[in-house]
Amino acid sequence: MNEQAQQNRRTTVDGTSSNFRSPPPSHPTPKMQNQTELPPEANPDEHDQAMEIDLSSTTTLDLTSFQLHDLESVELPPNLTELDLTANRLSKLDPRIANLINLRKLSFRQNLIDDAAIEPISHWDSLSGIEELVLRDNKLMKIPDVSLFKKLLVFDVSFNEITSLHGMSKVFSTLKELYVSKNEVTMTEEIDHLHELQILELGSNRLRVMENLQNFINLQELWLGRNQIKVINLCGLNCIKKISLQSNRLTSMTGLEECVALEEIYLSHNGIAKMEGLSTLVNLRVLDVSSNKLTSVNDIQNLTRLEDLWLNDNQIESLENIAEAVSGSREKLTTIYLENNPCLTESTFFTGNRVPKAFPYSGRVMKLGLLNHGTLIKIVLLYSNRFSLLLSYSFGASISLFFVGSSVSIAFESDYIGTTAKGVAVRVFLEGARAVKALKSSASSPLPLSAP
Repeated sequence: MNEQAQQNRRTTVDGTSSNFRSPPPSHPTPKMQNQTELPPEANPDEHDQAMEIDLSSTTTLDLTSFQLHDLESVELPPNLTELDLTANRLSKLDPRIANLINLRKLSFRQNLIDDAAIEPISHWDSLSGIEELVLRDNKLMKIPDVSLFKKLLVFDVSFNEITSLHGMSKVFSTLKELYVSKNEVTMTEEIDHLHELQILELGSNRLRVMENLQNFINLQELWLGRNQIKVINLCGLNCIKKISLQSNRLTSMTGLEECVALEEIYLSHNGIAKMEGLSTLVNLRVLDVSSNKLTSVNDIQNLTRLEDLWLNDNQIESLENIAEAVSGSREKLTTIYLENNPCLTESTFFTGNRVPKAFPYSGRVMKLGLLNHGTLIKIVLLYSNRFSLLLSYSFGASISLFFVGSSVSIAFESDYIGTTAKGVAVRVFLEGARAVKALKSSASSPLPLSAP
């Protein structure tokens, strides 16, 4: 699975895309760019005199994690274009910021700023050139007035206590990215004029319906995880490439079929019982339908670009139809997750030519769920080139692996870090196989592999 898709899948569970980085550890000194450097021979200790540093040419000032309560001790260079005040203890705005006429990016992320404290910014005409304003993780209860910023491209008010999008109508239509996740918003209102919007994040709110999206003709990413949405309604949009509706109240996947540009879909933790409406999504690369109520795998035969398929934590009873289901993606499919399904929790046998054809693809990964105590699993892979098999096991599992004409890498991972392979019976049968490699995991001793 590609790294970005993994990141998307992890972060969207809480309804956010995490496009903005988390605050790093405290810096020993402020990070500044384009500042005048001290000459090598200058040594304040030797000359026993204070050295003056010229900050007039500094354009970027990063004061992340300094735990500042105010900026009185900080010099603000007049030519700043970027000012990052993330992870401090600021509860008011320093009026000197209003004099930074070249400022383009301003971040107050993770501070103590409330509605009254942010109000002065609406009168600072000199900052009209700001393109990115981050007020994430503060104490805001309403959308601040940012109507002065006619070049604003990125606006982030996530992780506050905002109950309504009232005030968004004043945001200039140049906006390309809007982040309002982890608030108390109940309706998507006053944003239909944002025709240039490319990313809309409203995860972890109180939305019940998808509405007022029809004007977002340039929208690329829509993040609506952790709401109370019951029905998918893209309002006719067919331009979206990434959508997250994880942890909602969906019982059906219908509503996505006309959005043919979709590349990544995240629908985990819902109540979906059937895979449908997917056959037209020929550009799809990542499909996450884990933690639902699926009993079979359907409607993905046409997805020739599919790379990652998440099916874990469902109610899939048989693997017999998977060969046909993924037949169209044999050139691209790299990862299939099947953990915690009935088809893998009891004794499972892959025999003859029935199931092995399901995964005869070059360089692929199949991850099976935890093999519980007493589980007997027999796997036969015929002529699978460079196939990777990942098994999770527990004490007492019995595994027989048959490889015929294959080049196979096998990775075993234990259920608990530090456990050994004691009690796990693993037999590997080779018949014309070119190479078999056993990879150690966190287990403290090598796994017992033997050939008859």
